[in-house]
Amino acid sequence: MRPVRFVALGDSLTEGVGDPVEGGWRGWAALLAPSLAASEVEFTNLAVSGAQTRDVLEKQLPAALALRPDLVSVLIGVNDTLRCTFDIHEVAARLDTVYGALTRRGATVLTACLPDPGAMLGLPGALARPLARRQRAVNAVVHALSGRYGALHLHADSGEWIADRAMWSADRLHPGERGHRQLAVRCHALLARAGLASGPAPSPEPEFPAPTRTASLWWLATAGTGWVARRCTDLLPQLLTLAADELHHRARGISARLDLRTSAAVSAALTALSVGEVEEAA
Repeated sequence: MRPVRFVALGDSLTEGVGDPVEGGWRGWAALLAPSLAASEVEFTNLAVSGAQTRDVLEKQLPAALALRPDLVSVLIGVNDTLRCTFDIHEVAARLDTVYGALTRRGATVLTACLPDPGAMLGLPGALARPLARRQRAVNAVVHALSGRYGALHLHADSGEWIADRAMWSADRLHPGERGHRQLAVRCHALLARAGLASGPAPSPEPEFPAPTRTASLWWLATAGTGWVARRCTDLLPQLLTLAADELHHRARGISARLDLRTSAAVSAALTALSVGEVEEAA
């Protein structure tokens, strides 16, 4: 019997940022891999910090397909929301292509809705709400496309773990070891219910002591601050404009229009994919 092949695609969350081990990062996917089967599991992590949906489509997908995987996790989209070029139509089209290519090769796809970065960073409301709308839009697309392609979908954008500070690293955007383990445990339960994980569940208890407050603050002030800055610099001018628009709508009592505009954009993006499929079939 050949080994179970598990390939992980995505960004820093799946790369393992926040769960350090000797020589680099580990993360939820590496913690999950040994629990997929009692026999041998071949695990390949193609996730790269800073990746967007375009990177998954153009770079990670071809490498994944070449490995002929049985299971592929695709957790992506947060970095897209932190760019001035964010376009939910393009995000939807890329994810549709990625999910479709994987399922046509016979792989099971594992997806997840993710928390919005504005809330995790504790940004002021006028700055956080536009980011929250973007992340809700991405989550809505991921949820809809997961259903379309029969993917196993984890709702990781809500629940007690979001508010539990012990689950998160100093930068507040990435889980710490305990948080990565929580993701691994929840993914294992989802896969086990589908008959796709036969090994024992990953342990939820950390293997290493949590970083001290001093170490966490030092990391945030050095590497962590740089990480956030590199991903948000090109967004800042646009985010200030979005915040001004947010305050304008709130002052007039018409903030609901911004939510409706986002919902309409998601619906249009998904409808465009359906229309494209009909045209291709014709």
